Amino acid sequence: MKTEILDPRIADVGGIPIARLLPNKGKRPIGAWCFMDHAGPAEFGEDEDGMQVGRHPHINLQTFSWMIDGEVLHKDSIGNEQVITKNQVNVMTAGTGNDQGISHTEQSVFPDTGGSADAWRGMNMVQLWIALPTDQKIERNFHHYPKLPSWSTDSAEFVLTTGSYTTPEGDSYEAPTIQYTKLIGLDVHLVQDTEVELTLQPGFEYGILMVVDGVEYQGQQYEQNQLIRFDDISETTTIKVSGKKGTRFMLLGGEPLNQKVLLWWNFVADNKEDIELAIKDWNNNHPRFGNVDSELKRLEAPALPEGFKE
Repeated sequence: MKTEILDPRIADVGGIPIARLLPNKGKRPIGAWCFMDHAGPAEFGEDEDGMQVGRHPHINLQTFSWMIDGEVLHKDSIGNEQVITKNQVNVMTAGTGNDQGISHTEQSVFPDTGGSADAWRGMNMVQLWIALPTDQKIERNFHHYPKLPSWSTDSAEFVLTTGSYTTPEGDSYEAPTIQYTKLIGLDVHLVQDTEVELTLQPGFEYGILMVVDGVEYQGQQYEQNQLIRFDDISETTTIKVSGKKGTRFMLLGGEPLNQKVLLWWNFVADNKEDIELAIKDWNNNHPRFGNVDSELKRLEAPALPEGFKE
């Protein structure tokens, strides 16, 4: 089994700093997970709006939002309006092909701006993109998951955000989350200083994303917002990681996609021409991207750079 360490770069999304693990210096996706952002944990002042992401489009991907704490209002061009709260998942599917696409907005909400009465004035969220298999005809859609499989031991709490997972003890769980390729997303929260054992299945690529603090693996200490990547898994394997009380991380994995995955701005495609068309369509208000009932600013798509490579 091959391991690799990825360090984040800091990006600005909707006015707050984000740790971005993928895309990362040309590194390929982990399964169909092609984009990984971690926002927070961050607390906002009384005069701060939190995250405010204006209307923007997507093609050939799913946005996957895992809300660890805080609340965000999602609005999209197919009429969905949904506040995602602690320990919930939103999945928005843009669809595949040049007749599909979706646009949406995302904004932090608090008790006085549309959130719940006990909404935290802050955010801790992992937002991921899933590249869709472009050989399938997939229609745009949106799903909200308020309840997900969870279990605990004396020293750790687990939430299965997507896919199926069998513990080293042999207990199996399956999440209801919509998928078009085989994926796994497992949130692990240590409630004591402890060591946990994780199952990796053959044929998958995996990553461990450090969300709060870091873990120790094979004698090496990893820091918050680093990613450990695991490849070339030929048989069912268990690994052991340890951390202090309060440590939180995500195990993310999936089967490799049998296609190119090109990313530019908010678009994913398997060829340059489809991205160029999406830029043109979005900037010219093509109906494929619909409208969003929001007062947030509509973002303009930047042109592909001359050196963009397929």
